[in-house]
Amino acid sequence: MIDARPDIRTEADVQQLVDTFYQKVNQDELLSPVFNGFAHVDWARHLPIMYDFWSGLLLGTSRYSGRPFPKHMPLPVDATHFNRWLQLFEATVEELFAGPVADIAKVRALNIATMFEYRLRKRDPLSLL
Repeated sequence: MIDARPDIRTEADVQQLVDTFYQKVNQDELLSPVFNGFAHVDWARHLPIMYDFWSGLLLGTSRYSGRPFPKHMPLPVDATHFNRWLQLFEATVEELFAGPVADIAKVRALNIATMFEYRLRKRDPLSLL
């Protein structure tokens, strides 16, 4: 049976991935309070930044020029949050896309979640127990 899901190939694909993922985040009981309650994310400003970030990772564009980790330092998150973020991201990719770039998206998300969680644990080792 041929998989009808396309691979991630265009900016429109990246935007669809990011928009669909953050719709799930905004509906999630664990993550929504962090993004909307604690961080008060301005979605109109944040989403285009995420398009650029993921476009760079998946399509090789170079529009994103930032340091994402420092913005996450003050957030009240632990391994549970990163695991949920990763679950939602992987589910979104699987729902929408299939192929080598979709696989890369899942690996990159795993790497990001792992590194952020590790670096935040180093910041305050007891906070993540």
